[in-house]
Amino acid sequence: MSQPSDTAANSASWHATTILTVRKDGRVVIAGDGQVSLGATIIKANARKVRQLGKGGVIGGFAGATADAFTLFERLEAKLEQYPGQLMRAAVELAKDWRTDRFLRRLEAMMIVADAETTLVLTGTGDVLEPEHHVMGIGSGGMYALAAARALLDQPLDAEAIARRAMAIAGEICVYTNSNLVVESLPSSK
Repeated sequence: MSQPSDTAANSASWHATTILTVRKDGRVVIAGDGQVSLGATIIKANARKVRQLGKGGVIGGFAGATADAFTLFERLEAKLEQYPGQLMRAAVELAKDWRTDRFLRRLEAMMIVADAETTLVLTGTGDVLEPEHHVMGIGSGGMYALAAARALLDQPLDAEAIARRAMAIAGEICVYTNSNLVVESLPSSK
């Protein structure tokens, strides 16, 4: 009988979050829950995974390892300073670095970022994706929140109401999602 490797024995999964973005009727919103779990244990219930970036013209949320995500937020803020008002360009430049830099390649996180015009999902594989239907979810409960938000898009609700309701639905389904929400929003040109 073989013994489990140290990696397998010590790799209890961190399930960190649900992040959702909704863009509707002149607003873009990013909402994130506050739960951080290690295996079957809730480590923290009120983590802040959504925040304003740069000088406030960009909002972002992350799923994955917290230290990795903050490293990526810092790198994105530096790119935004280098390319002011150009979220897409800054994100593409970050994705290039993320994919090619030996240190950054090891970071385990995903990000949703948005400004008045653009919403993007950034992944460690170098993807820079613009979501379809102006809605996207990432993290453990991301697909539940995404499905709920897409179902609510045609309702007479604003972007924040849709995000809050969709996150509540995700929290009822996904054990790694709670109801301690942080919501950031910006005026949208779309």
